[in-house]
Amino acid sequence: MASQNQPHEQLQTLMQAGHFQRAKEEIEKKNWEVKERVQALGVVSKKKPDELEALTDPLKKEVTLVRKKIDSVNKELKPLGHNCQKKEREYKEALDAFNEKNKEKVQLITRLMELVSESEKERMKKLDELSKSIETVK
Repeated sequence: MASQNQPHEQLQTLMQAGHFQRAKEEIEKKNWEVKERVQALGVVSKKKPDELEALTDPLKKEVTLVRKKIDSVNKELKPLGHNCQKKEREYKEALDAFNEKNKEKVQLITRLMELVSESEKERMKKLDELSKSIETVK
């Protein structure tokens, strides 16, 4: 009887070994699939964090870009504003100087007209005196 059980035990051992091998291969296959999925997720999270982040806020990149442009324009505006204020001061100073010289010119023209008028009066007076003296000499 021991000899009859021996082939049966050998067959059972072979079946268990085959089953074990298939089970082992199936486990290795599942492990490989899990590894691939984990690696794929790792690659996605490493290579495309911006894309994943963009999914949460689709306008975040555009908002950031616009903010950077605003900062850049502000940096350009500061010196332009200072330059504009400087030019305004220079313009006001030049306008004040112009108005002052124009006022001086008006005063000088007024004085010139007074002098010309006085001169004309003096000449008329001398002409009258000359005219009288000529009449007396005659």
